[in-house]
Amino acid sequence: TLDETRRLARLVAELQTLSLAEAGQLPLHRREVAAADLLEDVAARFAGAAVEAGVVLKVTPDEASPPLFVDPERLEGVLSNLTANALRHTSAGGHVTLSATAATGGAALLVADTGEGIAADDLPFVFDRFWRGDRARGRIAGAGLGLAIARQLVVAHGGTIEVFSAPGEGTTFVIFLPQV
Repeated sequence: TLDETRRLARLVAELQTLSLAEAGQLPLHRREVAAADLLEDVAARFAGAAVEAGVVLKVTPDEASPPLFVDPERLEGVLSNLTANALRHTSAGGHVTLSATAATGGAALLVADTGEGIAADDLPFVFDRFWRGDRARGRIAGAGLGLAIARQLVVAHGGTIEVFSAPGEGTTFVIFLPQV
């Protein structure tokens, strides 16, 4: 069917992006951008989905956060993946917060939710390709490549990504990007 063809095409594109990023061959079109602008763009993209899910989506940028020298399209893809996951795993009445703050030697971007959280046993594997925490999810949920791609895109920018979570207490992803 057409849906299956689109799904396979998306999977091939994701695998290609991941392979290029892992090999250090992914072209980045860097420019200076304010963290607040990136976060606002991502929040605007997901505003409708947040309202539909009954989740409060807010942006809290730190004006002291240094400008980022990044490929905005690639970094927006990372933030979009994290935001989509946060909305998917946060119940109505919950919150998803996108924030930026100055950090030693650069800036930190955070995507935090008040959702279901991730089990401690699963945390070491969340960035592995094809890994999915909820094994009961169907194929529609995705191929399990989003966080693997996110990690590689952050690494391609010279940064790091970490996750902090506990079941029932939500999840926070922290992206550190060095000041260039």
